[in-house]
Amino acid sequence: MKKIVIAIDGYSACGKSSTAKQVASRLGYTFIDSGAMYRAVTLYLLNENVNLENINQVEDHLDQIEITFEDTSILLNGKNVDTEIRTKAVNENVSAVSAISAVRRKMVAQQQTIGKNKGVVMDGRDIGTIVFPNAELKVFMIAEMGIRAKRRRKELLEKGIDEPLESITRNLQERDEVDSTRIDSPLVKAEDAIEIDTTNITLEEQIVQIEELAKEKINEN
Repeated sequence: MKKIVIAIDGYSACGKSSTAKQVASRLGYTFIDSGAMYRAVTLYLLNENVNLENINQVEDHLDQIEITFEDTSILLNGKNVDTEIRTKAVNENVSAVSAISAVRRKMVAQQQTIGKNKGVVMDGRDIGTIVFPNAELKVFMIAEMGIRAKRRRKELLEKGIDEPLESITRNLQERDEVDSTRIDSPLVKAEDAIEIDTTNITLEEQIVQIEELAKEKINEN
């Protein structure tokens, strides 16, 4: 059976990762959370007390960072950091780190290597525009801010992190601004992407919707 690349882009807390993970599972594909990769880089730089405004310092540390995946967990230099990458400190700095060209070049190269044989579902902000511009299926997910903030708070609480809704909303707004206006690989909808508004649909509904779109592409001659 033909394998394809599925690129899922969109704003934070629209359900990209949860949806992509399940779509990959149902299709027998590999799931790659590109956002988690940038979070892992951010975590490393923060732990090393790197001045994020000093581009030279950041670049000097990139060769010391190895990011791999084990099932759906992300490993930073061999250590599982699924929980650490969701802290407030990482939330507040990941967009700034993601905007650094050297960081993006390193991550994009890794992502393209992972997906070169297809059979992958990758979510992020520039997957359909930069990482895999020729992806057979591109999806762009949106949702109302209030819903996004509540979803992110629920996700954090499940990880034992209690952050006020107001703080989460402010962080999402700031990330939207940085991600959409950065010079290198900004968050934009690809011209051939299918937009899905997840405000009023369940996680299962959005999974099924993308799964059906994927099967149509897989079965095309």
